[in-house]
Amino acid sequence: MTVFDNLYVAAPALTAHAPILVVLAPLVGACAAALAPGARTGWVISVVTTLFAVWMAVAVAGEVARHGVVQYAMGGFAPPLGIAFRIDALGAGMGLLVSTMGFLGALYSGHALASEIDSQKHTLFQAGYLLCVAGFLGLVFTGDAFNAFVFLEVSSIGTYALVAAGEARDRRALPAAFTYLIFGTVGATFYVIGVGFLYGATGTLNMADMAARLGTLGDSSAVQAGFAFIVVGLGVKAAMFPLHGWLPGTYSTAPSLVSVFLAAVATKSAIYLMARFAFDVFPQTTTFGGLFIKDVLAPLAAAGAIICSLQAIFETEIRRMLAFSSIAQVGFILLGFSLASAAGMSAALFYMFAHALMKTALFMALGALAISLRAKRLDDLAGVAREAPWSVAAFGVGAASLAGVPLTMGFLAKWRLIDAALGAGAIWIVATLAIGSLLTLVYVGRMLEAMFFRAPPPGAARAKEAPVGVLAPLWIAAGLSIWFGIDASLPEAIADAGAAALFGAPR
Repeated sequence: MTVFDNLYVAAPALTAHAPILVVLAPLVGACAAALAPGARTGWVISVVTTLFAVWMAVAVAGEVARHGVVQYAMGGFAPPLGIAFRIDALGAGMGLLVSTMGFLGALYSGHALASEIDSQKHTLFQAGYLLCVAGFLGLVFTGDAFNAFVFLEVSSIGTYALVAAGEARDRRALPAAFTYLIFGTVGATFYVIGVGFLYGATGTLNMADMAARLGTLGDSSAVQAGFAFIVVGLGVKAAMFPLHGWLPGTYSTAPSLVSVFLAAVATKSAIYLMARFAFDVFPQTTTFGGLFIKDVLAPLAAAGAIICSLQAIFETEIRRMLAFSSIAQVGFILLGFSLASAAGMSAALFYMFAHALMKTALFMALGALAISLRAKRLDDLAGVAREAPWSVAAFGVGAASLAGVPLTMGFLAKWRLIDAALGAGAIWIVATLAIGSLLTLVYVGRMLEAMFFRAPPPGAARAKEAPVGVLAPLWIAAGLSIWFGIDASLPEAIADAGAAALFGAPR
């Protein structure tokens, strides 16, 4: 992360505590938002605390660029006895992603919530949102396996309530939230059982210490069981095919802000933790780890990319279409992951950043249209480009990036995956990416054709352009998708450094 080498954004005393301040800011903000006297105050608290988290995440990235790894021990107890944050280039990059998406979501929520959530519930909604942001930030920074479970559940508890809040707009949000709760609980249970097996085998919960001890244990049955439970648990959280049953209903019925943040952050954080265990905690010499990646993960990722793209093509609800698209894109990311190389991981990380921006733009645009138009089906959005050109143009940018149109970040993401697969001689992955990309073009074409070229039915309700408070974060996401499609030096540097932290870099 040499791009951050000479970046000093805070005083040394503040920078020294930046790792914990990144997480504490939204946690304190959640308490303050819950006690706020009104919706506007809650929104201001959400924006300020997430912006502070971005500031501290940048400070952490600078320290990581200069020192390689940053450790922050809690309560003065050094690891492995105490709980500590351990942040390398991969964690720093994920921290930047989570905090930035959290800030954009908070900025967007000022006007977007008005049409979906009762104003009297806005403060509690903002509190739940900040709780989710804090949970995901803690997840990507922690160096303790059980602490990761705690942060995973902190983010999940807030998310379940936020999804259920969508029942005012769509009654299906309640069963969707319950389904998410069941899947999330099963996933978390599998994960913590796996951590229990590893603790029994190694006697430690600190990930770096665990990695050192696992190197001497080999392919013991307890270690294999722990690996299997952790991968399945995180596979549920990441919506890895075929463990994705919770995602379509959640994305399609939750409030727009929730869909934005989940699509940008939730599955990526789980994939990050899976990568951390697969390539950093578990020794890469183990036979079972290599067999899992080659014979289980890669085929499932390919199946998800193709099957869920086909499901998206035949969907009639636009948010469910984007939900199945997200599962397919998770498959693309995991294909890069399955190459088990620095090039493959770098491509996967770059794709994660690109997907976060494109899905943020897409779901924000739909939320912008939902302020004035109660539309669920694709037919309901016929001709909306005439009434809300700025919102629909941003949607078009996100859709173009999703389809991999040149001069968008999505195009470079697909190109990097193809290049990494060719370098590894994995021609079948290239074929899978090509087929999946062609299927993506089909459902993206359906969406754009309806919005831009189809005439609205007579007497249909019409959309209005969204307020500036919604368009600003929407166009930041869309604009970055274009900017990084032309000059991708920043996300490429972050992705390359993150991959180097897992492959070949010293602990």
